[in-house]
Amino acid sequence: MNLYRELKVWQVGCELVIKIYELTAKFPPSEQFGLTAQMRRAAVSIPSNIAEGYSRRTVADNRNFVRIAFASGAELETQVYLAEKLKLTKADEFIQVNDFLSQVMKMLNTLGSRLC
Repeated sequence: MNLYRELKVWQVGCELVIKIYELTAKFPPSEQFGLTAQMRRAAVSIPSNIAEGYSRRTVADNRNFVRIAFASGAELETQVYLAEKLKLTKADEFIQVNDFLSQVMKMLNTLGSRLC
């Protein structure tokens, strides 16, 4: 059973991946192997680690994978910040992605604290 799919944080994490793919599709081709690839990997890592952690048998393993997902979110925050400073697309698009990412990070923080 894929019970992790019922987790709101996993669902919102998947929506974040879609938003990151849409955002990075607008980046110049010169970023295909730079920020585009890095941002997509970090975004995909968030719901992937939630799913893997939730599928583990112990709370400690689950907590560890939530921490990894949170770290991927922090990595993505940095990459979004840099892409914005480099003006790789419109400012309002970054605001929308940043707001969504902040929501995911808060949810991960809450989940991580509940697993202690």
